[in-house]
Amino acid sequence: MTNVQAGGTYLYAVLAGPEGLGQAGAIGIEGGEVYCVTVGDIAAAVSRVSRARLRPERKHLLTHQAVLRHLMERGTVLPAAFGLVARNDEDVRGRLLENHAVFKEQLEHVAGKVEMGLKVSWSAPDLFGYFVETHPELGAIRDRMKGRHDLHREELLAVGKLFEDIRETDRQAHSERVMAVLGEHGIELKWNPPRGDREVMNLSCLVPREGLGAFEKVIETAAVGFDDHFTFEFHGPWAPHSFTELKPTHGSTGE
Repeated sequence: MTNVQAGGTYLYAVLAGPEGLGQAGAIGIEGGEVYCVTVGDIAAAVSRVSRARLRPERKHLLTHQAVLRHLMERGTVLPAAFGLVARNDEDVRGRLLENHAVFKEQLEHVAGKVEMGLKVSWSAPDLFGYFVETHPELGAIRDRMKGRHDLHREELLAVGKLFEDIRETDRQAHSERVMAVLGEHGIELKWNPPRGDREVMNLSCLVPREGLGAFEKVIETAAVGFDDHFTFEFHGPWAPHSFTELKPTHGSTGE
């Protein structure tokens, strides 16, 4: 069918068949009815929207996530990033046809799995002081500078650079250590750049939906040997955004 209404067709996810939608109803953005555009054994969950471009307003973002949660409760999804609006249903159908094999492969890869996030951070109140205490070379420089009133800018910059280098080296070592434990348990990972000075690592983990309890035990194992100056936090489950690649449809305003 060709939809000639104004606005566009908003894409939430690709599913392994239309049965993954269930009785969604009018839960879409702008109160739109969520329905499926189907090609063979895959389908796109969509709704009509009044505009070709949507601002990332909180209400729209929350609705997008709510629709994904609805879909996740019923089966495997390839989640779309927020804001993908095609001209009409036919554009969505064309994209499904063009990428049918790729979408099928991705659906099989993440079947029965969800994404969990793991963040590890340094929790020491004085992060520089913690590194001074745990790295003698940094402590020795601090001691040589203590009490001096003739410090040059170059000296201070050199100490800052040494601190940053040590922190990055520790980040890499700690990340490799945790990722090795997760990898031993068959957990697929994606490493994300740390945010802020205190974040040690930020990992996305692809986990069996029925194995979330076991995943928590694996995290406990990975945390063994880290002292109280580290905080382990995991979040989810989410749709597997980090392990799929659902790009805008041809003609989409998302391009």
